Amino acid sequence: MIEIVINGNIHQCPAGGNLQELMQHMQLEGKRIAIERNGAIVPKSLYAQTQLQPGDTLEVVVAVGGG
Repeated sequence: MIEIVINGNIHQCPAGGNLQELMQHMQLEGKRIAIERNGAIVPKSLYAQTQLQPGDTLEVVVAVGGG
């Protein structure tokens, strides 16, 4: 297990996981989201290739509609 920070909260994740797996686990797959990893926006096309590392800091923003 590794420790990462998501939106200011510490989380334990399996070692070797990637952003796509994390979004599935958080039940955010298919939603309009943006992820910043260690200060840089990660394009959605790279979620499956972006391996989580110990100490990563993620900001996850979910877009909501309304008017």
